[in-house]
Amino acid sequence: MIRLRIDANLPDPAVIDTAAAAIRLGGLVALPTDTLYGLAADPFNREAVQRVFAVKRRSAGQPLPLVAADLAQLVRHIGELSPSVRRLALRFWPGPLTLLVAAPPAIVAEATGGTGRIGVRVPNHRVALDLCRACDRPLTATSANVSGQPASDDPDVVAASFSDRSQIDLLLDAGRTTGGPPSTIVDLTGDAARLVRAGAIGWEEILACLQA
Repeated sequence: MIRLRIDANLPDPAVIDTAAAAIRLGGLVALPTDTLYGLAADPFNREAVQRVFAVKRRSAGQPLPLVAADLAQLVRHIGELSPSVRRLALRFWPGPLTLLVAAPPAIVAEATGGTGRIGVRVPNHRVALDLCRACDRPLTATSANVSGQPASDDPDVVAASFSDRSQIDLLLDAGRTTGGPPSTIVDLTGDAARLVRAGAIGWEEILACLQA
């Protein structure tokens, strides 16, 4: 694993390009987000997705959430979004709200956990946004930890978790992230919105936005 320092507020384009090149080759990159550190890979590359499951020791059937540069990037790669998704996206993105939507056929099936759905969000963090732009696609952003261990806001902990050089290719070290609660997850694939995981954005706020 190569560890590269990067400024959270003004990321070096050369460092971003190095990480993007690794991802395009099927690599795994640990990166900071607006909550915790995540593990970025190309969700359209089966070998890359399988590597994510292997290094995290993650059970099959557990989907991998995605992050994107913006709403337009999601539409290009995921497909047209429902009015409810757009309403919540325009209100809470960039930010810690993950929305479950129907996965397009191009997404690796393992990334959906066999559910046919995928969780998507736009994070409020320049490094994550710039990397998605450089890759020209949404990326996985599952927590950068071994399954069963706590997710972390500390790059030192991430480095220790993946100390074997063969596990991940790069760690983009922007120092500690803001931490706090994980993103709220809302399922919008059914007739009504359903709270899947409570998190940084309150359920009451989400319902109020949908009912406005």
